[in-house]
Amino acid sequence: MNKKELIKLCLKYDDAINTYPFKDKGESYPVLRHKSNKKWFGLIYTLDRKLYINLKSTPEESAILRDCYDFIAPAWHMNKTHWIQVDIKNAPIDILEDLILRSYELTK
Repeated sequence: MNKKELIKLCLKYDDAINTYPFKDKGESYPVLRHKSNKKWFGLIYTLDRKLYINLKSTPEESAILRDCYDFIAPAWHMNKTHWIQVDIKNAPIDILEDLILRSYELTK
């Protein structure tokens, strides 16, 4: 999955929008948020040539997910208790879709 496909996956929800508030050395970082309340539910970025998404999670769920899956880690550049980092290359699509939905629902 590439960045464009990942963004499309995140924008399938009615209230979801894509914004670009950050730019670094020509790289843009898509921030997925709710149109109605402006809350973030995802941040897409490339780090060391790998595609990641940071997603909102409850503290309890974050700890369990990090313990169960090697493609989930504490979120880069975000609150490590409330956000997880997902390695897109290694995440099964069904789990990725579920994590995106949970983040979206959690930030309503």
